[in-house]
Amino acid sequence: MTTPTPSSSPVRPDVQALRARGDVDILVVGGGINGIATFRDLALQGVDIALVDRGDFVSGASSASSHMVHGGIRYLENGEFRLVKEAVTERNALLRTAPHYVRPLQTTIPIFKTLSGVLSAPFRLLVTHGRGKPRERGALLIKTGLMIYDTFSRGGGAVPRHRFRGRKASLAEFPDMNPGVKYTATYYDASMWDPERLALDVLHDGLEAGGPRATAVNYVGAVGMRDGAVQLRDELSGEEFSIRAKVVVNASGPWTDLTNDALGMPTRFMGGTKGSHIVLDHPELLAATKGREIFFEHSDGRIVLIYPLKGRVLVGTTDIDADPAEPAVCTDDEIEYFFDLIAQVFPDIAVDRSQIVYTFSGIRPLPRHDDTAPGFVSRDYRIVDDTHQGTPILSLVGGKWTTFRALAEHLSTRTMQTLGRPHRLSTAGVAIGGGKGFPRTDADRRRWIQANASGHPAEVVERMLGRYGTRATEVLAALPPEATPLPHADGYYAEELAHLAATEQVVHLLDVVLRRTSLAFTGAVSHQTLREVTDAIAGVLGWDTQRCEHEVARTVEILRGAHRVEFEEVDSASR
Repeated sequence: MTTPTPSSSPVRPDVQALRARGDVDILVVGGGINGIATFRDLALQGVDIALVDRGDFVSGASSASSHMVHGGIRYLENGEFRLVKEAVTERNALLRTAPHYVRPLQTTIPIFKTLSGVLSAPFRLLVTHGRGKPRERGALLIKTGLMIYDTFSRGGGAVPRHRFRGRKASLAEFPDMNPGVKYTATYYDASMWDPERLALDVLHDGLEAGGPRATAVNYVGAVGMRDGAVQLRDELSGEEFSIRAKVVVNASGPWTDLTNDALGMPTRFMGGTKGSHIVLDHPELLAATKGREIFFEHSDGRIVLIYPLKGRVLVGTTDIDADPAEPAVCTDDEIEYFFDLIAQVFPDIAVDRSQIVYTFSGIRPLPRHDDTAPGFVSRDYRIVDDTHQGTPILSLVGGKWTTFRALAEHLSTRTMQTLGRPHRLSTAGVAIGGGKGFPRTDADRRRWIQANASGHPAEVVERMLGRYGTRATEVLAALPPEATPLPHADGYYAEELAHLAATEQVVHLLDVVLRRTSLAFTGAVSHQTLREVTDAIAGVLGWDTQRCEHEVARTVEILRGAHRVEFEEVDSASR
């Protein structure tokens, strides 16, 4: 267990503003991507709206994604054609509306059989509904699926069609691949470079659109309901207060049932599964991927991936029934599972635990699925209407990263109907955050950098553009032209981190290390890193020496226990 935050924590203005409001039209509970996107959509409709999350924004299921924006080719096997169509439509749209964080991703499937799964797939689709054990998919089944997928994907013309290669051509392309491969199939989806920052951009847009009528607060949980008012608790101070809403939207993801239980309205909607990932610092494996995601199935029929990202290799994911009341962590068994699947595709590349720089695990917000195998549980979503103590409560069941905008529009429309007002504005095609005016070509990029230099070296402007899109101008305004990067913080600047802490509701050091930056993900965290980051943000957050020491110790404990980050031991004299 972690020690409590020192009681000397400064008063948070955002919490005080929420307490002062008292009444709102809509209260959204849950600050994952779906709750945030719904908040943005509703803020655009001009309603009085508030959002709360018991933890940091994007710190639950949304922080444990595979960093992909994809149509879900394997969902075709489940017959989820509506979801696939919506997902590829939203994927294509995100390539245009969020080009700073969403990029085309060339994906290759190694195939070791020809006819396997051809008979079992339709039988499972039409009769068994995912019961029983998965069967390995062969080339014919994958070819059929990709042809259907192309049909869905061509809307908008955002990605090329798939292509097949035989064994000889496949091994010429991937010389380190298992020589037993019979074919490879290559198609395009999209990479989500920084999921947490993309979500923060969506939140920023919602707050900007709503102005004084929109409030979003992290580390505030919904803990009860009394006389129709939702009881909220500041998780830092422990103080409780109430807010009355005409409609409550429960977008708590895997914790939807737990939130409803806390409100006094028990439900049993959810049945999430745990998905874990590891991040490897492994140059040989990185080179073997040839810059592509390797997307395939393990011998047990589960879909898994080996994915080059930010100079590291992301490997995932598992699909195990899990209890949302328990912390989700990547286990030793899951790591061995990942090593086995790497050996299945790249048998001559050795992998060991010393190369793991980060692990993460989350629970998918899936519906109850009884005896349906986890891999075949629907990834689609639905909205459940109920009323408790005279207040309408809409519970979101399901949802995935790729479809967050469309899901939010559906949920927002239903919420506005419940409120008795029309849904007037759509977010379709609306650029997100730093995607507004983002330069698409090399020439446009050079012009943007020159136009926004403001005395900064071009390489610094380019780095900020890569991190924040066109919102880099806000960070550059806080960054002196003569600023130098922190020695142990992977190219981040003290002034940059202070700006993030001041403008993005940073409460803990971990918020910066995990979600405002990529420091933990890439394995760029050491004791020195944590102290440099703490020193950079302490002033704007009003932290004294005791709070700083507490934050460093807490962060080390959580990174070690939940993410397997290794820290060298340091003595007090070197601090």
